Amino acid sequence: MIVTPFYAGLLALVFFVLSLRVIAMRGKGISLGDGGDPAMLRRIRGHGNFAEYVPLVLVMMGFLELGGTAAWLLHALGAALLVARLLHAYALSFTQKFTLGRFGGTALTFAVMNVAALLCLYQGLRGLIA
Repeated sequence: MIVTPFYAGLLALVFFVLSLRVIAMRGKGISLGDGGDPAMLRRIRGHGNFAEYVPLVLVMMGFLELGGTAAWLLHALGAALLVARLLHAYALSFTQKFTLGRFGGTALTFAVMNVAALLCLYQGLRGLIA
């Protein structure tokens, strides 16, 4: 596998930045939860939302890559996921109101997730029939 690890590495770096932003606020006295601070809540949700979606898509990409899916299609999925998660992370964790980034990041994430899901279903059904 070559393509999936590349995007996993890039996305892990984004996750690391989101993690550091939460940790930085923890150093200012919020040791548990959000402490009622809206900025901390945004950072926590940006971090959590990333953790909720990215692993599943990367697992599906890995299955697709192992199944022989074309590299160009895997790159398209990986690049779209990276852009989607950057948009969403910036909108949710770094700003108070970047609605286009949040909506666009969510929509693109859902599109990538559903395309990957359909490709995985196709790959699985093709294997069952063969």
